[in-house]
Amino acid sequence: MNSLQLALRVLRVDRRTRTSAILTAVGVAVATGLVLLLASLPFATQVREQRGIWQSYDNFDTSGTPVMLVSGAKDYFHDQEITRVDVAATGNTAGLKLPAGIPKLPGPGETLVSPALGRLLNNTPANQLGDRFGKPVAALGDQALKYPEQLVALVGHSQQELTSTETERATEAVAQPVSAFPDQQAKADPLLTLLAWVGIIVLLVPSLVLVASSARLTAARRERRLAAIRLAGATPGQVTSMVAGETILSAGVGALLGLGISPALHGLATFVPWGGGTWLATDFTLPTALAVFIVIAIPALVVLAGVLGLRRVLRNPLFATGGHSVKPLRWWRLLVLPVAGLFFLYAVTSAGDGGGATLILVGLFLLVASAIVVGPWVTSAVGGTFVRGWRGPSALLAGRRLRDDPKGAYRATAGIVLAVFTGSMALTLLPSFESLAGGGRTYADSVLYADSSPDKAAAVVDHTNAALARYGQQERAVAVGQVYLVQGTGDQRSYQRALVMSCADAARLTRLGITAADCKPGVGLYAPYELNAAEYHVVGDPEPTDPGQPLGSVPVGTFKMGDDVSSSYLLDPAALPAGVKLGAATVIAPTTDADREIVRTALASAATGAEVGSRDQYLYDQQTQLSDLRRVTVIGLVAAGILAGCSAAVATAGSIMDRRRTFGALMAAGTPVKVLSRALRMETALPALVATVGAGVVGILVGVGLFSTAGEGDIVFSPWIFAPVVLGVGVALLGASICTPALRRVQAEPLADE
Repeated sequence: MNSLQLALRVLRVDRRTRTSAILTAVGVAVATGLVLLLASLPFATQVREQRGIWQSYDNFDTSGTPVMLVSGAKDYFHDQEITRVDVAATGNTAGLKLPAGIPKLPGPGETLVSPALGRLLNNTPANQLGDRFGKPVAALGDQALKYPEQLVALVGHSQQELTSTETERATEAVAQPVSAFPDQQAKADPLLTLLAWVGIIVLLVPSLVLVASSARLTAARRERRLAAIRLAGATPGQVTSMVAGETILSAGVGALLGLGISPALHGLATFVPWGGGTWLATDFTLPTALAVFIVIAIPALVVLAGVLGLRRVLRNPLFATGGHSVKPLRWWRLLVLPVAGLFFLYAVTSAGDGGGATLILVGLFLLVASAIVVGPWVTSAVGGTFVRGWRGPSALLAGRRLRDDPKGAYRATAGIVLAVFTGSMALTLLPSFESLAGGGRTYADSVLYADSSPDKAAAVVDHTNAALARYGQQERAVAVGQVYLVQGTGDQRSYQRALVMSCADAARLTRLGITAADCKPGVGLYAPYELNAAEYHVVGDPEPTDPGQPLGSVPVGTFKMGDDVSSSYLLDPAALPAGVKLGAATVIAPTTDADREIVRTALASAATGAEVGSRDQYLYDQQTQLSDLRRVTVIGLVAAGILAGCSAAVATAGSIMDRRRTFGALMAAGTPVKVLSRALRMETALPALVATVGAGVVGILVGVGLFSTAGEGDIVFSPWIFAPVVLGVGVALLGASICTPALRRVQAEPLADE
């Protein structure tokens, strides 16, 4: 009889072994399905970016003979982002290879739109959206979109509309001559790739703990069975093959089950937004070789763990059936955590030096690994506290158990410790990073702006205001120039940006901090502090060889600089010295909530493909990324909590099954089930509570350390920072809840069965 046949026979005759095998298979299935899903995320982002690689004009091929002009910009409608690509044919495009999902190249006045944008155009007045683009003539297919609900417009123009002047090329407000659509390989999203690896660790650990806890359901009985076989003359190789065969059955079935449920997990993942949208079902594909490796590697790890657990049986079979003394855990284990913490502190304080990021990652790994060493010692210390200060039999029984087997008692909480640590760290960083969100251009939140070249800004203003008048709007656009004030010479030469606009417009349309009360008749220059205007020259661009024109003795006014805005001076157009050419220009237009999209449409149609921005849209990417991180954190914590709760419950049941003889004898001697149940709850819940609180504190401290590497801003603590600890407490209580039912089951079974 070979090892597999023997394993099958044991499964047929032993109900508890069957239960353990089923739970092991479930644990392996969960671990395999999660790893397959998380490992596919980098490939999913690459597939998504590959579909939308043509949406960035920087990716177009410029190596051959140019056949078209291309520019790109982001547009917005309320709180939705629209990706816009503007094209104009300049040569023979008959042989041009179009990306999948693009049926044709639009001609002048034509537009290809995504289905979602098409529906939006049909339901929105033209003066709020449709007039920004040409006439929709076809729809973009899913293969041309990053995600199904993406808003995309491929807008056609004449060559004259996109041809740039020399001044525009100097200010980078240009369309690019290209020879073909992009054909290079897109790259995976680095942030989601990092989070995928973190997720594999955070979710794989509680999954494997669930597997280990399931295997422990029959650990004592299996050790006695194998020890008897070993004493009967079986060789170590035969015993090892028996255990391997028994484990391969459950782990192999679990791995295949995990492979079978992975399409369902991928389907659920398509509904989780990332980067502004959801996913296509075909995005989540793994290379066959990697999928096979994962399906083989996870059961192999489980089998290896089962074989390594045989050391005691193989070395001394009598040890598995007789009593043995437990070596106490040494105090030096407690030093591992502060040593790892000091290394991490050194890593974050030297982050600015070369290799700082690598040192931080090593420090994080050491902190996580230190929990494996420190956790059992803390569990043993909790047990010692019970033994020394016990006030009843339950505390004494719990303390003795924790002192005798601290590693086994800690095993059930290992998964949630990692989840609590990671969650506390993430929920410390996220509110703090959110507090740093901001910045943006100098203009007020209600102002829309579009960059232009100085020689075309006036024409854009005229076209915008004509459209606003046609739409019946009272708002009007103005042009804002940009120059630099130069002070000093040679190496002592310094530059300060200045906006060229009237003080009244600046008080109404910017965030500089200027108010109407600061505006004084005759003042030509406004600065945050007193200065001597005669010491300055004015240049359009900060060129070292351009001496500029002297500003002269113009009157100077002061204002208090606003918060979250870059330092700028304000120069009245009347004070601009003759002969100075503006270095850049921006067309701005005030809006209200009622006319915002109408003004945007007027400005976008006049700016011919230039991006129309505002401060709230500047913050769009920041807020989208923060929302993604919050969502991923919550999903990860919930999944880790469920897995850790299941593993804690199974580990508690396994602990009771391992000590079935002891509990049966105690109940036969008259010990109430209530006393034993209280002892089990104490030994299960209290170490988990201590471990989760400790992991939460360490996670918060690590989050503070990581945030300090940002170099600016104050740490912000949110009440949600306690959510991981509360989750850990819930897991501990879930593990403790299984105690009484398991003891009732032991009480109901004849002790002679053992």
